[in-house]
Amino acid sequence: MATKTSSEIVRDGLWDNNPALVQVLGLCPLLAVTSTVVNAIGLGLATLMVLMGSNLAVSLIRNFVSESVRLPAFVMIIASFVTCAELLMQAYTYELYQILGIFIPLIVTNCAILGRADAFASRNAPGPALLDGAMMGAGFLVVLIILGGMRELIGQGTLFVDMHLLLGPIAADWVITPFANYPDMLFMVLPPGAFVGLGLLIALKNGIDRHLKERQKAAQPAATPGSKRVRVTGNVS
Repeated sequence: MATKTSSEIVRDGLWDNNPALVQVLGLCPLLAVTSTVVNAIGLGLATLMVLMGSNLAVSLIRNFVSESVRLPAFVMIIASFVTCAELLMQAYTYELYQILGIFIPLIVTNCAILGRADAFASRNAPGPALLDGAMMGAGFLVVLIILGGMRELIGQGTLFVDMHLLLGPIAADWVITPFANYPDMLFMVLPPGAFVGLGLLIALKNGIDRHLKERQKAAQPAATPGSKRVRVTGNVS
């Protein structure tokens, strides 16, 4: 399998093959915990760490694991990194870990992580595999943050509430309240609001892609009728 260039890997992870907007994988935690920005960042960083670690480990052992135990080995590697992420959150961000609850251990079942391990890391060198994990994780994190910010702003009228759960006392005063006496919109905080928000983000991405394709097509020079060249070989009498 030909290795992609670094720019292609970056573009795939952040835009062209984004796990949340294109592959539409890992939606269970994405829709469940993105009611606030801090929840989204917490889950996104944990997923990013697991993606990078598992991709690197899978790439390092790719030539030593037989085909019959390949997938079980990948799952064990992913589970190990999820356990590390879980223990780190328990040690340093325990209150946020309690809020995220079961969705941290459930990173093991995130199809995006196993998919990257099988489709890319197991077929490429450690460097590209690590970059792929970083970009896929970053793409997932960005979508989480945008969706979390959208739901928190529309649902509660605030931004960056409870950021101290992740960053400590330094972030205690980071709360932004753009609207005074804002009537909470419960719909956006509940799961249906997450589906609507994600649908809008996917529609926006598709619209941007369509617009870019149309611009690219319009920029290409149109073929002039009758301008084809005919090559003639031999003698013409």
